[in-house]
Amino acid sequence: MAIVPHTPALNHTVAPPEPALRWECRVYPGQLSHTSRVRSDLDTDLNRLLSLPGEVRGEMVLCVSEMFANACEHSRSGQDPEGRVVRTLESPVPGLVRVSIIDDGARTDTTTDSLPRVPRRRTKREWERAERGRGLLIVGELASRWGFRPVLDFPFCEGLGTVIWAEFTLPALATARGTR
Repeated sequence: MAIVPHTPALNHTVAPPEPALRWECRVYPGQLSHTSRVRSDLDTDLNRLLSLPGEVRGEMVLCVSEMFANACEHSRSGQDPEGRVVRTLESPVPGLVRVSIIDDGARTDTTTDSLPRVPRRRTKREWERAERGRGLLIVGELASRWGFRPVLDFPFCEGLGTVIWAEFTLPALATARGTR
């Protein structure tokens, strides 16, 4: 009986997976007036993906601006004068780009839930009159997948922040990355 657990030898016959592409995180004040900077920075960062079509880049920028606006509006990031929002961008595997927005946590000035939510069903007339509430519907339509999670998944850390993410599947990008 061995005291030390057995670790199987590495299989050197299989090529290692291609490393993930990661961009440096960007931090913004939690104010809606910075949305244009968020959009511009994302567009600049996405220029590193030369094979990314302009239409797809535009859709990603739109989704990020909606996610940023939600963080500013519904979290402590927009409530606190020192509030911040963090944007991350990565391509964990060829053909997939994930963008995330991280907020400062639940607002303290309201008793309502500040988690990202798609609006309840509305009648056509209600939608025509509504001035807000379409951001996550847009993200849901344009992204391949999206979701949210707590920054830290421990019960005693509840309310410390939310990560909302959107993934975009780009088959052409998988081919381009594989040939570099």
